[in-house]
This record gives sequence, C-alpha cells and structure tokens, in this order.
Amino acid sequence: MEIARIKLAGRKIEELQNITNEIRDIAKKYGVSVRGPIPLPTKKLKVVALRTPCGDGTGHGNATWDRFEMRIHRRLVDIGSNERALRQIVRIPIPEGVKIDIEMKEKYEHK
Repeated sequence: MEIARIKLAGRKIEELQNITNEIRDIAKKYGVSVRGPIPLPTKKLKVVALRTPCGDGTGHGNATWDRFEMRIHRRLVDIGSNERALRQIVRIPIPEGVKIDIEMKEKYEHK
C-alpha cells in the first residue's frame, strides 16, 4: 500500500497549521488514514551585521551590531493514497510563503 508524504515549510506557524487542518479534514471526509502533523526541527537562519557602514559603532570603542533571525517551521503529514482525496489536497490554496512537497512512498509494515 502506498502513502503520500506531504512536507510543509514556512515562516508562519498559523499558515502551516491551517493547511494541515484542511488536509486532516479532507482525509477524514474520504475515510483515509492520516498521520500527523509531525513537527520537524525549526531552522534558524541568523545574520549579524555592523550597524554603521564605517565600522566605528557607537563611538565608545564598541561596535554596534544588528542581529536578524528568520525561522523556518516544518511539518510532515502522511496520508493513505486515495486518488479522490489527493485531488482535493492538491486544490488547497497554498499561501505564497509556504513550500509544499508531495511524494508517494511505499508504506513500511512490521512483519
């Protein structure tokens, strides 16, 4: 049996939560098994830069730095492969700041 693995990544947690809720609702509507959303580790992108172009800083001998950080939140959802459910999932409106990957995988079963 195959499953669809859906990976979501974005800067805003609310957007990811809304999309995962819609996926779960669609799966429930069609009676498809769903596993997730599983939170994956958050990537933190940091940039440190001098505040002044000349590098003098505040004038007291200490350089003044600006620190910027962007967090990328990620979620993982596994859903049983049902053609009608997957069509509905593909039609979900995805916000501009969210990246989504869908791949088909063979379900691993314990024997």
